[in-house]
Amino acid sequence: MLPGGSLVSAKRLEYSVTARLGEPAHAEPDWTAEHLLLAALARCSLTSLDFHAQRRNVAARGMASADGLVTKRDEDGRYAFVEISCRLDVELDPLPDPEGTEELLSLAERDCFIGASLTAPPHYAWRVNGEDAR
Repeated sequence: MLPGGSLVSAKRLEYSVTARLGEPAHAEPDWTAEHLLLAALARCSLTSLDFHAQRRNVAARGMASADGLVTKRDEDGRYAFVEISCRLDVELDPLPDPEGTEELLSLAERDCFIGASLTAPPHYAWRVNGEDAR
């Protein structure tokens, strides 16, 4: 609290990145470490999907974008990512049945080690072959 009883609010820093499956990652000149972490999440999620799709003879292509919010955590007052989202827009060929598609998406999320390493678990949103999934 400031003198006079007014509260000081914590800074809120927002970051966004986009990555494409099969294209080299290029860091923008103004990217920070926070951008690089989100880029790693996006690329890792796409790579994980591609790995599991290939094991089922399914071709995967697409893009991912990740957004994150950094501010003070309630539990310890340290600045950290407190919200992370990863939106993936992918094409699968051939498109598995709904259960097979759900399994691929779940495996992609589970086996992305970047996402699994974060204390603020990412919220994933999928668009598969032009349709929202889940």
